[in-house]
Amino acid sequence: MMKIGIVSTAYLLRYGTKEGAKKMKLHGYDCVDFQGFINTDTDFFKLSGDAFEKTLKKKRKVVEEQGIVICQTHAPWRFPPKDFTEEDRAERLTAMKKAIMGTHYLGAKHFVVHPLMPFGEGGCENAESVMQINVDFFKELCSYANDLGVVVCIENMPFLNFPISSVESCIDFVKTVGKDNLKICLDTGHDLIWGNQPSESVKKIGGLLACLHVHDNDGKRDCHGLPKSGVCDWEKFAKALKEVDYQGVFCLETHVSDCPTKVLQGRREYNLIKGVKEFLE
Repeated sequence: MMKIGIVSTAYLLRYGTKEGAKKMKLHGYDCVDFQGFINTDTDFFKLSGDAFEKTLKKKRKVVEEQGIVICQTHAPWRFPPKDFTEEDRAERLTAMKKAIMGTHYLGAKHFVVHPLMPFGEGGCENAESVMQINVDFFKELCSYANDLGVVVCIENMPFLNFPISSVESCIDFVKTVGKDNLKICLDTGHDLIWGNQPSESVKKIGGLLACLHVHDNDGKRDCHGLPKSGVCDWEKFAKALKEVDYQGVFCLETHVSDCPTKVLQGRREYNLIKGVKEFLE
């Protein structure tokens, strides 16, 4: 059975590191996507080198003692974007490198990154510039991450007018950058907004697929719904993951209630972990 994970905001942020990890294990999870690096105004980015290392290694120890593995982390991200000037992008690169180092300290292998948006969430009229800025940025990120054994994973986005957003454009981007440690994180909800079925996107991505952000929606809004609450065909998705021999974690990026094992889906109570395991079998 594929390992199942969920984002840290659902447990670690809500209940605290130890209690959150303990609840995760009790509810049937194996792994966690650590999202504590997204906001660069947090204490993580105010710590010095030694304090930063000790803090994250302690957090990793506490989580692992509860039987949970930190499988991936999410890179710094701000919306609306602030990637417009060289100074903005230099500041972002510094924060990204610190987060990659933090990923290494946490024992995670994958670092999920959104593309830079130097002209906002549009930018198709400046597609060449968008591409070059991102190619240069990701080449430096990958070189830094490679020395730490971290795989950088570009995430497909829900922005229909942004040049590096669809699954197809992410595949082309990875090939253009040409770094062995640059792969793809497939976000199922973002893919649905493009009118795709994630099962078909999995087949297109193939061996470049390194990790997942799993959620559902109505094909219009990026609402991070529960599996089977929207238009995704989950049985076909699970089958496609097996066909490409996906070796990563089935990592949920969905909202859950205060009782994450039993959440309301429509008018019925839905056991999230049980439901996931059923269509993964």
